[in-house]
Amino acid sequence: MKIRSIRTQSLKAPLKTPFVTSLRRVDALEDLVVVIECDDGSIGYGEGAPTPQITGETMGSMAAAIEFITPHLIGKEIEEFNTLLHIVHHTIVKNTTAKSALEIALYDLRAQSLKVPLYKMLGGEKREFKTDITISMGETEKMIEDALQALSLGYDTLKIKIGENPQKDASRIKSIAEALPKSVSLRLDANQGWSPQESVSLLQQLENNGIVAEFIEQPVPSDDVEGLHYIKERVQTPVLADESVFSLKDAKRLLEMEAVDYINIKLAKTGGISNALALADLCAEYGVECMLGCMLEGPISVAAGVHVASARAETITMLDLDAVALLASHPLKSDVRFNESEIILPHVPGIGVSL
Repeated sequence: MKIRSIRTQSLKAPLKTPFVTSLRRVDALEDLVVVIECDDGSIGYGEGAPTPQITGETMGSMAAAIEFITPHLIGKEIEEFNTLLHIVHHTIVKNTTAKSALEIALYDLRAQSLKVPLYKMLGGEKREFKTDITISMGETEKMIEDALQALSLGYDTLKIKIGENPQKDASRIKSIAEALPKSVSLRLDANQGWSPQESVSLLQQLENNGIVAEFIEQPVPSDDVEGLHYIKERVQTPVLADESVFSLKDAKRLLEMEAVDYINIKLAKTGGISNALALADLCAEYGVECMLGCMLEGPISVAAGVHVASARAETITMLDLDAVALLASHPLKSDVRFNESEIILPHVPGIGVSL
């Protein structure tokens, strides 16, 4: 299987409701899809979501990075897989989402060439997963309404977007918690919105009221590693790092400092599947569990994330892969079953999603 062509196209899909965090508001999905075709007619699909507030990438920059890498991949055999991955990561620096989109397509092709599902190729067995769903930031009444709607659809774990104002956030969380059954797990995501001192004050206030979330995700700016450690030392609520971790180097620093309880792995931050697997392995060495998260992505990227979660199921114990559930519709063919909170991988070669 020799790579014959690489092209990109946009994937657009409406959201059910606007996606709102302390960093941004998104009204519709627009992702970049990578299509790699081989000389035997095999096609691999990858995908990346532009998230300039986090990765610094736009649709244009992703397309340009992929165009820059493409000549180095054309004519290469899929069986030279490690060489292909080396080309993706060393032809250009940064551009992690563009690299992830290319990697996903290459992994799709490699698994197809072996005639196995990607999770099997990666050593996984688990096929059925449950994800949380995000409750976008807004007025408290609307957030409660969205939370109750999520419960009616079968979700039992909700990720609450906050990070606007600590006191308003505390009030929101209290009201939401009071409106929901005690059996519902709450995950809090401040998207870098607070200072370390504000984080401790708010979380202790919640804890004194009997509200201990499953975790608080990235409460402080991404470069404030000491701030994460400061919070972890002073609250009961576990601390999860997201934007602070792009690379193995980032993760190792946090792990050695014992600055966090959990780490959020995202393919768009790590540069794709290979580094996501390596990051999970590093966390396993330190006895730290991970969450597999996503940007505002479509079925190709989300499915790739689930395959990775299967491959490292003992370390990746939490999923935040709700992006497909947030879409009003999408124009892709999928053997992967996205049933609201439940995602089931198919026993078909590759990733299981195509145009």
